[in-house]
Amino acid sequence: MSTVLFHIENGVGFITLNRPDKYNSYNRNMAMTLQGYLDDCEKDDSVRCIYITGAGKGFCSGQDLSEATNPTPEEFGRMVEENYNPTILRLRNIEKPIIAAVNGVAAGAGANIALACDIVLAAESASFIQAFSKIGLIPDSGGTFMLPRLVGLQRAAALMMTGDKVMAADAVAMGMIYKCYADDAFESESKNMAFTLAQMPTKGIGLTKRLLNESYNNNLTQQLGKEKEVQVLAGSSYDFREGVQAFLEKRKPVFKGQ
Repeated sequence: MSTVLFHIENGVGFITLNRPDKYNSYNRNMAMTLQGYLDDCEKDDSVRCIYITGAGKGFCSGQDLSEATNPTPEEFGRMVEENYNPTILRLRNIEKPIIAAVNGVAAGAGANIALACDIVLAAESASFIQAFSKIGLIPDSGGTFMLPRLVGLQRAAALMMTGDKVMAADAVAMGMIYKCYADDAFESESKNMAFTLAQMPTKGIGLTKRLLNESYNNNLTQQLGKEKEVQVLAGSSYDFREGVQAFLEKRKPVFKGQ
């Protein structure tokens, strides 16, 4: 059975982490397969939004510890360098909207993989846990980068040091994630958002993502310059021309992500 499932529907690439008996704990096979599907989604023009979720009751419970029993320093470093870092970089650098649909527990690296996505949606019963401190590790998979920017340094430090569980509604309240839904509505609501994004001007959305990434390193003057530069690209797109024409003709635009 594949550790990751994939299909395309109505412009959305659906990626499902598929080790439900292990709460979708992350192993090397899952890492390599997920990275491959992300590459496929990036290259395939028919995929205009990516939706990542977990099979069963969990989103991802983090590293499968059976693969990390007494590793050498070299093996430990290689695990982070090959399994996690490339996954996070793909999630941030693919210029298409990526939704993390967190259906259950997202712990350790699983939480940080979710937070690296553009929009995080969660079922009401889902939870987020920076579980690293429970076993003497530091938060990886971009956790020390993303979480303080989302919730502030004090709160991020407390969550990482204590390993406290954060339920979905609390995660929304502190700005960690975008929205949560009642469990029985979660799948339909989260998929509807993905289908909606896939029909939007995804060329401009991808360029917006580029600017958000660059804003971490720029001052205001630099960012204004980047906005001008990238707005020129957006203004040259088919989607912009279609959006303006549809507005003038008082009709619904048909965007192509081009």
